[in-house]
Amino acid sequence: MSITSNRGTPPPRRRDGGRGTPDDEGGTRSAARDRRRPGGRGARTAFVVCLSLVVLGGAGAGWVYLKLNGNIQTFDSGGLSDNRPADSSKGENVLVIGSDARTDGNAALGGGDKDGVGRSDTTLLLHIYADRKHALAVSIPRDTLVTIPPCKLPDGGWTQARPNTMFNAAFSVGETDKGNPACTQNTVERLTGLRMDHTVVVDFKGFAALTEVVGGVKVCLPNDVYQKDLNPNRATRGTLLFRQGEQTVAGRRALDYVRLRHGIGDGSDIGRIKRQQAFVGSLLKEVKDKGFTPTKLLPLADAATRSMTVDDGLGSADKLLSFATSLKGVDLHDTKFVTVPWRYEGPRVAVVEPDAGELWAALKADRTIDGADASGGKGRAAKKPGPAAPSPAPVSGKGISVAVYNGTTVTGLAAKGSAALTASGFTVTGTATALSQNHLATVVQYGPGMEDRARTVAKVFPGAQLQPIGAARINVVLGQAYATDPAPSSTSASVPSEVANGARSADDNPCANLTYG
Repeated sequence: MSITSNRGTPPPRRRDGGRGTPDDEGGTRSAARDRRRPGGRGARTAFVVCLSLVVLGGAGAGWVYLKLNGNIQTFDSGGLSDNRPADSSKGENVLVIGSDARTDGNAALGGGDKDGVGRSDTTLLLHIYADRKHALAVSIPRDTLVTIPPCKLPDGGWTQARPNTMFNAAFSVGETDKGNPACTQNTVERLTGLRMDHTVVVDFKGFAALTEVVGGVKVCLPNDVYQKDLNPNRATRGTLLFRQGEQTVAGRRALDYVRLRHGIGDGSDIGRIKRQQAFVGSLLKEVKDKGFTPTKLLPLADAATRSMTVDDGLGSADKLLSFATSLKGVDLHDTKFVTVPWRYEGPRVAVVEPDAGELWAALKADRTIDGADASGGKGRAAKKPGPAAPSPAPVSGKGISVAVYNGTTVTGLAAKGSAALTASGFTVTGTATALSQNHLATVVQYGPGMEDRARTVAKVFPGAQLQPIGAARINVVLGQAYATDPAPSSTSASVPSEVANGARSADDNPCANLTYG
């Protein structure tokens, strides 16, 4: 039977017994709560950009190999999802995670338990456009409510998907002191529908060393800041940490600045993100303005690489050098910073659609913040073509029933998906329009005990994401990725105006365009 609206179809039942729709995440808010320490932990995101633009790009390959190759640590790529988005963008996506791990001497800088669980405080998705002249960094607030997909545990087992959970909880899955970068990458790929080409984790030491070698970074504060502002649990306000106005910070003081949350504005994480973006831009400007010789670069590169963990694709000095040299043409003014479209949901943050979906689509199409095509024209260096998106493998859907929903504004998409399923032997119980038409990725929803059948369904839609729900049924919610097979059109993709208007450039004055909540 074919239906044109899902209003007459009983929606899936949520785990709490209520009714939902195919747009629901299949569960209620997780009981997990933020275990952050007083004062929070700031961004170390500047490291990867500066390392790329200066440290490696300015040194000989032999020198880099001898001094750095033994320092680099990699994380287990076996923890990456089997259902990753297709590699459809000509540009590159680099996930940068600021870790507050206290191992390897980091406790001396950040305080806390040296044997505690590794957590992430700041996560930034850096999109490097195919023309290698533009870059866009998207901050993802740590309190954002997302679905954390199945992730690998230290014992080799995998977790169940966790809907409506704070984003920074992904890094703590498995509760190891080093954290779980693969789980954070899985979560970002599920959230954005973008495939991450590389992931870099930076800790306190790498960040502090970077700021010291550049001779300090200019920052700007609206008022005096004291020790109690960094740690609200103090009985007294303590000594003055930062005076009002513009000043230069380095090392521990730089770390304190980017960790600072209270004592400025409303004390929100969103306000802190704005300050961190300004800090990274100011740091990049210092690097570009001063320039460095190999003698000055050696201590920075040595300390920084001892304090980072990367994916296998960047797991040697040669690989890092190759990646870094491809970024030398990115201009400061064309390096932009934005925050994922958001709104408050109680004390947490929710992603705003369709704005977020439009942002991801623009990145996939290599459209800049002002709508320009940066996909790489004649004479421009573009990313080497990756493997083509896999074609649907022959699959038998015998005995599997599926309901199909169109999660986009593209007319006839549900019928197209239904035909593909029927051709593979699935039974389509009905087609309908989803309650919201802003889905970027295709999602296969499945009830208890139906995951294997859902994975079979997902083979018909390469790049589809799996999502558990409470009802004993399987739904396919088709997204823009399926409508455009596989990427949104570069002629129509654009960054929402509200996001573009709030963008910051790396060459902006450190005191300009700051919001403190």
